[in-house]
Amino acid sequence: MIRFIASLAFAAALPLSAQAEDLLQVYRDARSYDAQYAAARYALQAGQEKLPQGKALLLPTLGLSANATESRLESDSDKPLLSPSFNRNVRSNGYTLNLSQPIYRKQNFLQYDEAGYQVRQAEAAFGLAAQDLIVRTAQAYFEMLAAQDSLTLVGAQKAAISEQLAQAKRNFEVGTATITDTHEAQARYDLVVAQEIAAQNDLESKRRALQQLTGKEYAALAPLRPHVRLTAPNPNNMQDWVDIAQKQSYPVLVQEAVSEIASLEVKRNAAGHYPTLDLVASYGQTDQTATQFSPIGSTTTNSSIGLQLALPLYQGGAISSREREAAANYEKAKQDLENARRSAALAARQSYLGVINGIAQVGALEQALVSSQSALDSNKLGYEVGVRINIDVLNAQQQLFSTRRDLAVARYNTITTQLKLKAAVGSLREQDLEEVNLVLTP
Repeated sequence: MIRFIASLAFAAALPLSAQAEDLLQVYRDARSYDAQYAAARYALQAGQEKLPQGKALLLPTLGLSANATESRLESDSDKPLLSPSFNRNVRSNGYTLNLSQPIYRKQNFLQYDEAGYQVRQAEAAFGLAAQDLIVRTAQAYFEMLAAQDSLTLVGAQKAAISEQLAQAKRNFEVGTATITDTHEAQARYDLVVAQEIAAQNDLESKRRALQQLTGKEYAALAPLRPHVRLTAPNPNNMQDWVDIAQKQSYPVLVQEAVSEIASLEVKRNAAGHYPTLDLVASYGQTDQTATQFSPIGSTTTNSSIGLQLALPLYQGGAISSREREAAANYEKAKQDLENARRSAALAARQSYLGVINGIAQVGALEQALVSSQSALDSNKLGYEVGVRINIDVLNAQQQLFSTRRDLAVARYNTITTQLKLKAAVGSLREQDLEEVNLVLTP
């Protein structure tokens, strides 16, 4: 898999305080705080309950009902000699225990099968959320590092231009330079002051974005070690990554589960035409102090057991309509699955090319940094001996600091893209962050 190999450090890295946090600790903070990840975790717990719910459809159901009544009977007879009048208080209480065990219910068996795929869907969705948290954390972490680097570089550029401005003023005072050099240096100094304000604002924005993710504010983050070397993806073949992504990326796994559920829904709705057979049993007892016809109380016990067959004959065409609806939803699910596979392939290709091009860009910028430093040294020497003017030195300084900033951003982006490549094939784990953490300054 992708490995990060560290050597010596980026020269413009931000100095690190003793309280600086590394990427792994920031990720653990995000994992315990991020609401989006917490919602996915609870969604997984809810999804896992589908299996016992489906299993319950195959198991017996047992219910108990009870009643207690009290009534008063008053009878005034028209012929007391034949049937005397009476007043009678009647109390009745009883209970009934009902048992039902499905023997043949095709729909219930299919729904139990669906429950298994619903659990798979929930697990894949949570895996996707877990990978997304890793990528979001790494991206926010390195964006803050990039903002810190930009502010540091702008500060260094400001100091260099300030020195150049002071030198231009001295040269003008002794008559070895024109006022134009002073104006040019002053203009560059004013511009870099504005850039410094923008860099400070950007850093504060990135710090707040990371705080929203983790619930904590970090004064400093562990920077990359100097001259981090990044290796190409392994396997170093784009099609291999595409093939893996189409088989095991989490969006594909989610849609595969959805497609299987839709397929079973077609069968479940078709089973609405099938008969159902249940074993039913009941046991009950009723106690009465009297009846309408007798002042003598009684206790009655009822028990029964049997088979109950039900055959749907006609329900207004609802079952057939639901069959057609399920068939259409299944076709939709198949197209969604195909789209998920194509999207996974595209994500893998883009991430792979991003890593390859990022590594090449880092190499080119490292060489450009060496060249920019040489160009600045040459222009400074040329200015001192009179063969270069002040604007040449200022331009060379601008080029050097821009190259340093671009190199830092390119490294951060390449590392983040390496994580995205693993996420595209469903293999991104916390261990990958541990590997990245090794190339940070401890």
